Amino acid sequence: MFTGIIQAVGHIVSVTPLSGADARVVIDAGGLDLADVALGDSIAANGVCLTVVALATTQTPPCYSVDVSGATFSCTTGFSAGGRVNLEKALRLSDRLGGHLVSGHVDGVGEVLALTRIGESHRFDIRAPEALARYLAAKGSIAVNGVSLTVNTVDDRDFSINLIPHTLEHTALGDLQPGSRVNLEADMLARYADRLMAYLDKKD
Repeated sequence: MFTGIIQAVGHIVSVTPLSGADARVVIDAGGLDLADVALGDSIAANGVCLTVVALATTQTPPCYSVDVSGATFSCTTGFSAGGRVNLEKALRLSDRLGGHLVSGHVDGVGEVLALTRIGESHRFDIRAPEALARYLAAKGSIAVNGVSLTVNTVDDRDFSINLIPHTLEHTALGDLQPGSRVNLEADMLARYADRLMAYLDKKD
């Protein structure tokens, strides 16, 4: 479980094919403190919960490795060598919940439609997959590449978010351009509410 508050921006060092469509991905931790990370721990990269399978904390820069399945590659984006990634270690029970509860299980890949500067902030217009449209709500939460954000407006499956300078500076979202693909995770409360309503409709 995660909060969507990014702790560091790293980058993909290498992607080495394994069997089938799986691959081992080495990630430069980019300032993320790995001192308390052990093999088997979870770290979210661009909103994807991945398991640490190797650590290289004594080298410069410190890196860690994860194994990414073909199934994960097929429903996410952002794992090309050289690409920057938002990193967050798993939530501890004593941590502050500054964003919203994020599972690290991507619901779908969206597309950035437009960027508009508004004062010091930037408005991002994003198109979500059709299956996610039902979970979008103005003033609701959504994770975009692992970043907890507030939905400002919704028009069918298109939605907008506003990013302040701090968010652009401390995440990899500033790399996005029209046409960029992004990992989206809907608010889990919206998913549960949708499931409950569907269940109640079937009972009527």
